[in-house]
Amino acid sequence: MWRSQICLLWESRTDLRLNQPRYATLPNIMTAKSKVIKIYTPDELNVQIKSDLEIVQVTEPSQRKVGVVVSSVDELIDKLKIEACVL
Repeated sequence: MWRSQICLLWESRTDLRLNQPRYATLPNIMTAKSKVIKIYTPDELNVQIKSDLEIVQVTEPSQRKVGVVVSSVDELIDKLKIEACVL
C-alpha cells in the first residue's frame, strides 16, 4: 500500500512537459514589434569603461616540424615508443 502511494506521487511530479517547445503567438509578436528599445550610454549608467588588461608581448607561434609518413602500424608504434616516448 505504501509503495503504491509513493509511485503515484512520483509519476504526478515528473510530467512537466519540459521537452515541448513554446511558440510565440501572433499577438505577442505584434506587441514586440511596436515596443521601443532604449539604448543607454555608459554615462547614464554611471559606469566607466576602461580595460584592466595590458598587452605585454605579441609573438608569432613557432614553426611546426615536418611530419613523417609511416608505411605500417609496426613502424608507427616503433616511432611512438622510441622517438616520441609516448608508449
